[in-house]
Amino acid sequence: MKQNFDENIIRKQLVIDAKGLDIPSGAAELFINKVLQAVKAAIQSKTTLTNHDLKRIITKELQKYNSDFAYIYKNRDKII
Repeated sequence: MKQNFDENIIRKQLVIDAKGLDIPSGAAELFINKVLQAVKAAIQSKTTLTNHDLKRIITKELQKYNSDFAYIYKNRDKII
């Protein structure tokens, strides 16, 4: 059940978060592309994918490139 993985929606969310953190657009695009590639690879073998799984995978990958970026994504909709 991988229909809840929409690359375009996730890309838009990540671009918004990167702009909020003032990450240069070139670096942000690089981070986002690498994260999305890793997510695609990680979910390939899964038969069921929950939103929690997806968020965990994305956060783990973002952490490799920018810890603030990972924190903002992980706490999306929780931060006022």
